[in-house]
Amino acid sequence: MAYREIKQVISGVTQFDGAGVKLVRVIGYSNVKDFDPFLMLDAFDSNDPKDYIKGFPWHPHRGIETVTYLIHGEIEHKDSIGNQGSIRDGSCQWMTAGKAILHQEMPQPSNRMLGIQLWVNLPKKDKMVPPQYRDILPNMIPRIEKNGCRVGVLAGNYEGKEGATQGDYVKAMFLDVEMKPDSSWTLSTEPQDTVFIYIVEGEGYFGGSIPMHITSKKAVLFHEGNELKVSTSDKSIRFFVFSGKPLQEPIAWGGPIVMNTGEELEKAFQEIREGTFGKK
Repeated sequence: MAYREIKQVISGVTQFDGAGVKLVRVIGYSNVKDFDPFLMLDAFDSNDPKDYIKGFPWHPHRGIETVTYLIHGEIEHKDSIGNQGSIRDGSCQWMTAGKAILHQEMPQPSNRMLGIQLWVNLPKKDKMVPPQYRDILPNMIPRIEKNGCRVGVLAGNYEGKEGATQGDYVKAMFLDVEMKPDSSWTLSTEPQDTVFIYIVEGEGYFGGSIPMHITSKKAVLFHEGNELKVSTSDKSIRFFVFSGKPLQEPIAWGGPIVMNTGEELEKAFQEIREGTFGKK
């Protein structure tokens, strides 16, 4: 059994996005090769509505999927093809932007806004698929409790349980893991898959031969291997696990548009300038 050892530990950078939303960009432009097929991870944790209330007004997307998961909070959303609704405590929205979508995401005041948004790249052959949504409600997420650990399966498979989605284009795993003090947990992984975690709260030990102590609000990328090992001492921990097979395709990235070539990128921005984006 080859345990996955730690490759990188990343703290991220505080940024202001949208109309002025304060967040931490954990991974982004500089990490695309290492985290393939995952493009970006933004994390937010605030008790002050002024940090996020301005939201993300109307903006375009093409060529990606966005995954928004809230532990606490509420985000209202609507788009250019008639969808609208809210993401609330314990809910996840898996949006395939595909060929074109315009949407807005507007956080609502709450006692705490805690969650993440992950961008998953779409394969070249699927960049221009029709846009679609999966709204994953709390009762749709299997929760497995065993040996002081509680695992929510948002995507993929774990312990014989299928998550709320398997991913139509990238077969991604997304787990929400909570571990009590003095517990241990292992996860079997495909050796060639990209595997990384983001620690929401608490602290723990990661890696096989020489476990490293890592605290909250950090991402950890692992080397290849077929098992991920985590343990805790006197503190609990909550973290997300993301896993997927690398696409190994060229990336041309411009803001909310991610394509394979500069020409495809320019075509998208030309459509935005001409007002035809999402209307063809």
